Amino acid sequence: MDEAERAHRVTCHLDDLLAQRAGVTVVNLSVLKNDRARAVRFSTLTAVCDALQCQPGDLFTVTPLHHH
Repeated sequence: MDEAERAHRVTCHLDDLLAQRAGVTVVNLSVLKNDRARAVRFSTLTAVCDALQCQPGDLFTVTPLHHH
């Protein structure tokens, strides 16, 4: 084990934890998180908002179109 490996042994399970709590797959979360989703089911959105105790507006923003 080199020094970098000894620095910490922390592994983040945030995606797995949220997936379990919201009852959605890690793959679906990843698609949402990386802005690759073209649509989202209201049931998925509801589950994520319930798990995070937030509103849809806390998760998403719409970027205005730039008019030339």
